[in-house]
Amino acid sequence: MDRIAEDEPPGLDVLEGYRRAGRLWVAVDDEDLAVGYLMAEPVDGALHVEQVSVHPRAGRRGVGRDLLAYASDRAREEGLTGLTLTTFAEVPWNAPYYERLGFRTLEDAELTPGLREIRAHEARMGLDRWPRVCMRRRLA
Repeated sequence: MDRIAEDEPPGLDVLEGYRRAGRLWVAVDDEDLAVGYLMAEPVDGALHVEQVSVHPRAGRRGVGRDLLAYASDRAREEGLTGLTLTTFAEVPWNAPYYERLGFRTLEDAELTPGLREIRAHEARMGLDRWPRVCMRRRLA
């Protein structure tokens, strides 16, 4: 998975588009330095987490969990029913991590049209070289 590990982060134009849409949230440390971000968009009645990234120096401190909790709060305020995401099935800090946070893997029959399109896009980008899953966490 070297290609994935070396993949460039989204460009500033992409991040700016999410920011303008109110769909980019940044976590900062005590010195007001960015340590993580989450970008998302509504897809078929849920808030789809397009990407969540945490700087290694802030890893294992709950930054990703806090960003997901914030995204859940925003989704609830908008009347959305859950959070969705796609991720690598067998990477410990991907699907197993999200399972610990209350996400469950969706069966193919459960995928909405929007999630099917996201998966097709990922396949065109070559991400299906490794097992991937769609996951969902319902909002209370």
